[in-house]
Amino acid sequence: MTDLHLPLDRSAGRLAAQIAAGFRSAVRSGRLTAGTRLPSSRDLARDLDVSRGVVVAAYEQLTAEGFLVARRGDGTRIAPLARPDEEPAPAPGGPPPPEPAPAYDLWPSLPDLSSFPRDRWIAAARAALRTLPHDALTYPDPGGVHALRAELSGYLARVRAAHTDPARIVIMNGVAHGLSALLRLLRADGHTALAVEDPTSHRQLPMLDASGLRTVRVPVDAEGVDVGALARTGARAVLVTPAHQYPTGVVLSPARRAELIAWARNVDGLILEDDYDAEFRYDREPVGCLQGVEPDRVVLLGSVSKSLAPALRLGWAVAPPVLAGRLREHRENTDLGAPVLDQHALAEFLRGGGYDRHLRTMRRRYRHRRDALTEALSVHLPDAMVHGVSAGIHLYVELPAGLDEDEVVARAARAGVSVAGARPMWSPARAGDAQPALVLGYASLTETHLVKAAELLGQAVTHGAEG
Repeated sequence: MTDLHLPLDRSAGRLAAQIAAGFRSAVRSGRLTAGTRLPSSRDLARDLDVSRGVVVAAYEQLTAEGFLVARRGDGTRIAPLARPDEEPAPAPGGPPPPEPAPAYDLWPSLPDLSSFPRDRWIAAARAALRTLPHDALTYPDPGGVHALRAELSGYLARVRAAHTDPARIVIMNGVAHGLSALLRLLRADGHTALAVEDPTSHRQLPMLDASGLRTVRVPVDAEGVDVGALARTGARAVLVTPAHQYPTGVVLSPARRAELIAWARNVDGLILEDDYDAEFRYDREPVGCLQGVEPDRVVLLGSVSKSLAPALRLGWAVAPPVLAGRLREHRENTDLGAPVLDQHALAEFLRGGGYDRHLRTMRRRYRHRRDALTEALSVHLPDAMVHGVSAGIHLYVELPAGLDEDEVVARAARAGVSVAGARPMWSPARAGDAQPALVLGYASLTETHLVKAAELLGQAVTHGAEG
């Protein structure tokens, strides 16, 4: 058969054995992979121009050897346990094969993707499609469909104490997209610098630098961003994570919130408020967003990347009216707006209460996982200091002084535990004085796996201390 590439030497006889050998070779080379459906014995016999009995004999032999499985109604397939003898070499110039996933992934910022509410999302999408008029399928409002902006306006006012209405909201493809668009507009307005927290997510720094603005680092302490240090930078725009600072987990104190807003008014500045981890609170009441206090000096950036899934690429910017209009124009001139059907599905998900129910479920689940990890760390890393426990989906764990942070990360990786070291998140000027620390995400593992991961992590730290 041409599709299966099973050569036959009819003069050599033993056709059933030749067919079986051809299948074994195809599986071992990786050409036929587990789960591949094979033609019926009748169809393959016709294509190879042999009797059906020859193919049946080959299939029976391969099934007995474990290469094939046959189920009524599902036909014959390559067995799930059938694997190639070795990984195929990458094509010249092609990407290297992916590394195997760690047994215990504590990488921060990853939600529990297995908990995505598939059934509720499908129901919301169906409900939206049933009622969506045909003309709604044309090119959308570049600022986002009105139904979603209206639902978000009510939700953000209720849950985040935001001062908003649909006209102030622009739908973006996540926080990063909203941030990059805003930085482009700031540069057009004559801004030359953007102040960012120190420490901060080092993964977003290349995107910030690509905007053409000079990034200046502002220290974060136990009360949040140091507004006095911010004033000394000369910048008139700052990116902050006041609800749950990344990575330290610090919540911006009331005094600092007042100072930050006063700074924006004094310098005619703009605060870019990344509402990071605002949905997840465990031990205290949620803190309202800065935007609700000074809506004409703050842009609130949020998304469903942590609450639902990053793959949806749905976020928003709540901006002062003039700036919201410019963001809408930016979308019109660059990509014509976000996907319409996904926006309507999210609007229906919000309207029907599915989003609220999902968040309540995930808060309970994440709280149990946080408790399991913090308790296990107290046993296996008793000398570590754990911060940021009251909110979010990650912990900031300060290690005992004198440990080599990079070596601990490497030892953990060899033990199958993926963790992020904190040093790359600090500016070079402060990294040398920063306590060695790890940033541990706990959302994607069960309590049992978190306890085991903490045990292995404790062994990595102990070996590092002995070394």
